[in-house]
Amino acid sequence: MTKPRRSAPLLPGEAGRDLPLLAVCAILVFLACLSVIGAAGAWRAAGGWSDQLVSEMTLQVLPADEGDGDAAARDAGTLASGLPGVIDVEVRARAASTALLRPWLGNTTLPDDFPLPRLVTLRIDPENRPASGAIEALFADAPYRVIVDDNRLWAGAIARASATVRYFAAGLVLLVCGAAAAVIVFAARAALSMRRDLAEALHLVGAPDSFIIALFQQRFFMLGLKAGAVGSLLALLAALCLNLAGGSAASLFFLPSLAPGWWIVIIVPVAALVSGLISAIAARLTVSAGLKARWP
Repeated sequence: MTKPRRSAPLLPGEAGRDLPLLAVCAILVFLACLSVIGAAGAWRAAGGWSDQLVSEMTLQVLPADEGDGDAAARDAGTLASGLPGVIDVEVRARAASTALLRPWLGNTTLPDDFPLPRLVTLRIDPENRPASGAIEALFADAPYRVIVDDNRLWAGAIARASATVRYFAAGLVLLVCGAAAAVIVFAARAALSMRRDLAEALHLVGAPDSFIIALFQQRFFMLGLKAGAVGSLLALLAALCLNLAGGSAASLFFLPSLAPGWWIVIIVPVAALVSGLISAIAARLTVSAGLKARWP
């Protein structure tokens, strides 16, 4: 018993001609997914920084002339720990202040008598913060000078910077989607021109325009689906490699971390589906306009 021969599709794909288009669409999806991952990393990092800033205050303790800076910092920490709303106190040694200056001064060794401020970090209860001016009043009669840095002043700047990154990433994603749609429009026009004999033959046998449009739409949907899957997987691998290589907030505090969380797996099917839909819609509109122009 012979097996029934499978009928060939009316609009078969051509691997040699589809490969460059697939590569271009995959690259565009790759760039769009990297933008989304970077924006999500910036959002997550900004949220962590904002929470830390709201719940912390920093004291700069400047010892008096010939005074012991470390002893002054310990005394300031002891006094601040008794304030209502202060949960924890961390007194940092001179080495911590020196480390903060290293990006600007390099490995230069500062003289021992250099009046380098000591830092005291106060962890604050956000719901029960110390009264305004209470910390300044606490050290009014201290034999050393204390400068209070309320880190909440930086929270607004970080929120604005995070919003800017998100808007920029969203704009970049829209731009890339527009570029992908333009590429598909060009490819669909070329495919319709090359398959003009097929369209004419289908018209002669009574096939409506919707049937011909569906053939091109299905082909380009599958092409966009493959390109979306490949591009998003490459973006995911790139994010993992960048994170493992140290290109994250762990090594550069001003860069968002690209470490993917559990949600990152969603980007592969979502990117593939969106890419397929964009390709299908662009092909449908292009072929429909082409058929109306040829057979009004």
